[in-house]
Formats: sequence, structure tokens, C-alpha cells
Amino acid sequence: MKLYRFLSSDDTSEFCHKVTAALNKGWELHGDPTYAFDAANGVMRCGQAVIKEVEGKEYTPDLKLGEQ
Repeated sequence: MKLYRFLSSDDTSEFCHKVTAALNKGWELHGDPTYAFDAANGVMRCGQAVIKEVEGKEYTPDLKLGEQ
């Protein structure tokens, strides 16, 4: 089964750590990162899609993607 997650955060080191943690758990980058200005909070926000292939699982909406 292929899993998909979209990681997002303010443009700080927290975002880089979030993506790095996912990569070290076997997730792979999918596409380019995105950036957008959050006018309500006055900050830049970052996003990155990641995917992972897992064996022996069946998708259900209650699957905790971050724990895979």
C-alpha cells in the first residue's frame, strides 16, 4: 500500500526537522516543496508532500500516517 502525507509548518527549522524525521522513517519526497505567505499570521508557511510504500497493511481513514 502506498501512503501519502503533506507536511506543513511555518518557515522555521521546525519544518526542516519535520521533513528530516519523515525521511529517516523511510518516507520519500514527492514533488517540490511549496511556500505561501500566511497574511493572517504574517509568516511564510512551507509544505512538502511525502510518500511511503508499506507491506501488509490495508488503508482505513483512521490510519495514523505519522506513525508509519
